[in-house]
Amino acid sequence: MNFACGQALRPIACISPHSFNGYQEPDRISVKPTKGLSLRNHKNTKIMDIKEVIGIDVGKLKNEARIHTNQKVLEFDNTPAGMKKMEKWVMNCTSCQKQQIMFAFEHTGLYSYPLSMFLTENQYPYIVIPGLELKRSMGIARGKDDKIDAKRIALYAYEKREKLRPFEMPTDEIVQIKRLLSLRAKLVKQCAGYKGALGEYRRFLNKKDNKMLFDVHEKMIEELTKQIKNVEKQLGDIIKNNGQLKQMYGLITSIKGVGPQTALSMIAFTNGFTLFKNWRKFASYCGIAPFPNTSGISIRGKTKVSNLANKKIKTLLDLCAKTSIQHNQEMKLYYEKRLNEGKSKMGTINIVRNKLLSRIFAVVRRSTPYVNTFGYAA
Repeated sequence: MNFACGQALRPIACISPHSFNGYQEPDRISVKPTKGLSLRNHKNTKIMDIKEVIGIDVGKLKNEARIHTNQKVLEFDNTPAGMKKMEKWVMNCTSCQKQQIMFAFEHTGLYSYPLSMFLTENQYPYIVIPGLELKRSMGIARGKDDKIDAKRIALYAYEKREKLRPFEMPTDEIVQIKRLLSLRAKLVKQCAGYKGALGEYRRFLNKKDNKMLFDVHEKMIEELTKQIKNVEKQLGDIIKNNGQLKQMYGLITSIKGVGPQTALSMIAFTNGFTLFKNWRKFASYCGIAPFPNTSGISIRGKTKVSNLANKKIKTLLDLCAKTSIQHNQEMKLYYEKRLNEGKSKMGTINIVRNKLLSRIFAVVRRSTPYVNTFGYAA
């Protein structure tokens, strides 16, 4: 079994879905969504109770905070001490209770992670806004600096405070899975680069005359392959040591065509299947949901998917669909039938993507492994 999305792709060192020690095929089990530490666990707090918004422009070393109501501004260090200073300043400059204050900032990866942790640990409501969403909300904007950005963030969050839902911090295990998947992707990309270069050297150069060139590339490939295996082992250990994640993983990989990397990515990007109400919402998020392209009587474009998508998970689902078409008799017959009817090849592959995604959500919601009923059909 390859560490890709199916049985016949990428001959790289891999984790088998059934390779973890002590794994057993689950019977009817109860998989409860993994809980984070954010406002969703604060039973007494409602979104409509928010009376003040603090917009924060996050930087590598310094953060800029702005209180929306009185427009007061504070620059503070992106450190625990600086955040403590900011917390004290906010409470002194506002007359609201702790649960009535919501913080808002743009997602900036590692730079915003310490702030997320601080607000989570201190039980403050907060939202993390995607950069593109924030940019498109500004309309025509001229000029840019940290103070202006903090003001725009505060204004955006204040105007939409009754619709926005506070961010839920993923569990430590899911955060680790995300980081390890990202690390593995970088290692695989680098390893593929060295393999491609080495292949060209072997084709056009004499190894005897270019011994150093060949040796360095071969050693880099060997070391990167070793590190990829180490990352995969760590991912396997995280799943094996967490009962809920282990059950989810087993349920997802019970679907033919869905492999370990896709299962891990699904768990990570859905935050243990708590961020999306149904598979259709996630299909829109990962860019496989078709949308109409019409207007009045003059524009009658083709229904198509949007480019606003999580391309990583979309690529994995695409590989899963193609693998399923190759090795799943049900999907293969469906694919061939549509092509014979003159349907679009890519459109059919996209339908298979959605079928697999709906099955992933179904097995997790039902807490039972997938049963291939096609094999029992008369």
